[in-house]
Amino acid sequence: MSSPPPDPTPRSIWLIGGTQDSTHLAQALIHAAIPTVVTVTTESARHLYPTHPLLTILVGTLDPGAMGSWLQHHCIAGILDASHPFARIVSQGAIAAAQRHRIPYLRYERPSLGDLPPAPAPSDWHPQDLEETLWQGRRILLILGYRMLPQFQPWHDRATLFARILPSEIALKTALNAGFSPARLIALRPPISVNLERALWQQWDISLVITKASGQAGGEDIKRYLAEELGIPLVVLPRPFVAYPDQTSTLDQAIAFCQNIL
Repeated sequence: MSSPPPDPTPRSIWLIGGTQDSTHLAQALIHAAIPTVVTVTTESARHLYPTHPLLTILVGTLDPGAMGSWLQHHCIAGILDASHPFARIVSQGAIAAAQRHRIPYLRYERPSLGDLPPAPAPSDWHPQDLEETLWQGRRILLILGYRMLPQFQPWHDRATLFARILPSEIALKTALNAGFSPARLIALRPPISVNLERALWQQWDISLVITKASGQAGGEDIKRYLAEELGIPLVVLPRPFVAYPDQTSTLDQAIAFCQNIL
């Protein structure tokens, strides 16, 4: 009896990307010969990934209402979520899609630094949560991502605010609309060396830094080190809580998850 012909369209892993973690995962998936569809939200993030026949990179946001047809069109067999730790809505959407369409899901969560408890959600934090004494006369550097910057628009008259953002059109437009002048913005994509980070803080004469618990991949360790070295207060927003059904911080386990599906 002859065997059935092979499926002309191989099944793929959906890698939710845009982070440094996801680039390492993409390289490992290529090495393991696993077909992968990577989704990123900005055109600049596309260039983080290599060009390879096994790797399809899609730019843009996904419509939840069309998720079923999208998964079917790309023959998605499993979801590997390597989105940013603060991309709560992205992860929750992926988890819902996995449950609805009965697709295996694994969260790749970068290791955390320090002992900060998880927060309900980053959107629940507001600038007024800081003590009043931390505002007056401070030169504050915000390393929070562009989405949170509009919250600080009413606070420009209380302190001198600076922001570091990713080099993307939407990040720059959002920052400018939130009242940040070009002279108080710098667009850089991590990783950022300790020397460059130190030089930026000293160039702007920063006296307070507000950042996220983004882990070593996001340079949190460097910010903690410099804050202690320079005697600059550092406010670290804890990661939001997400009820991941399954997660790992190990590259080998993430690749094994994908191999077992395919």
